[in-house]
Amino acid sequence: MIEELPRVPEQFLKHIENTDGLFEIRIQQGSDIFRIFCFFDRGQLIILTNGFQKKTQKTPKQEIEKALKIKSEYENENK
Repeated sequence: MIEELPRVPEQFLKHIENTDGLFEIRIQQGSDIFRIFCFFDRGQLIILTNGFQKKTQKTPKQEIEKALKIKSEYENENK
């Protein structure tokens, strides 16, 4: 869907508030809901960072922090 649609609906790809370019991909398989954090490199390449199974309404802060750390490391290595 991310490859084929010019604009992915927010139901599936949402910007994480108060972050610099971190997004959340939402996947539902049956009654299970999964989240994968990602960001864009040069507007075209999507870099996946980490994923988890969401069991509560609120996204765990440590998962966001982990994704931001991975994003920062990637950007520092690819300057």
